[in-house]
Amino acid sequence: MLKTENLTLHYGHSQILNGISFEAAAGEVTCVMGTNGVGKTSLLKALSGAHPRSGGTVELDGETLGVLPSHQLAHKGVGYVPQGREIFPLLTVKENLETGYACLPASERFIADEIFELFPILKDFLGRRGGDLSGGQQQQLAIARALITKPKLLLLDEPTEGIQPNIIKQIGEVIKLLRDRGGMAIVLVEQYFDFAYGLADRIVVMRRGEVILKGPKAEISRDQLLSKVSV
Repeated sequence: MLKTENLTLHYGHSQILNGISFEAAAGEVTCVMGTNGVGKTSLLKALSGAHPRSGGTVELDGETLGVLPSHQLAHKGVGYVPQGREIFPLLTVKENLETGYACLPASERFIADEIFELFPILKDFLGRRGGDLSGGQQQQLAIARALITKPKLLLLDEPTEGIQPNIIKQIGEVIKLLRDRGGMAIVLVEQYFDFAYGLADRIVVMRRGEVILKGPKAEISRDQLLSKVSV
C-alpha cells in the first residue's frame, strides 16, 4: 500500500532524514520506533505533506505521489493525526469532524455511524467545543476527524502522549479494528513501547534520521528491539 524509497528531508540546511526506505501494507500496523529526536515525526510530516520532502519517492496504492501539500495528499487517501492532536479548540466536535468533508464528494459528506461506534463519547459531545474536551477526548476526536476522510493510509503520531490509561486501551482497540478490516495501512509512531509492540505487525527502527532495523515483528525479538530503542 505504502512504499518509500530513499526519502530525504531538510529543515533549512540541516538534513533530518537520510534515505528512508520501508513499506507499510494494508491490513497491518507498521510501528516506527526510536528515541526522541531521531526523525520519526519528521517522517510522518514528509508523508503527510506537512513538510515537503527533499528527495526520494513515495508510492501509495501503486501511484507515485509528487511532493504535494497536505490537502492534496488527503485527497489521495492520506489521513494524518499529528502529535499534539491540533483539533480546532473553538469549533464544536461536530464542526471539527466536518472539516474532513473537503476530501469527500458531496454525497458522502456526513458523519457515518461507524465513527460513533468507534468513539461513543463523541456522539454525546457533538455540541461541545473541542477546546473543552479532555486530552483523551481530543485524541479520539483527532483520530475520528482523520477517519472521516476515508483514508487508505492512516498516520498516527504519538497517540498515547498525555492520555489516561483507559483511553489508551480504547485507542489501541480502535487501531486493531481498523487494521483487521484490511483496507487501510496504518503507520504508528509511538514512544510507549508496550503499546507499540503489542500492536505492531511490522517494525521500523530509526536512529539519527536513518532506518537501522526493519522487518516483521515475528522476526525481531523483544530484547533485540528494546536494545535498539532504549536511550
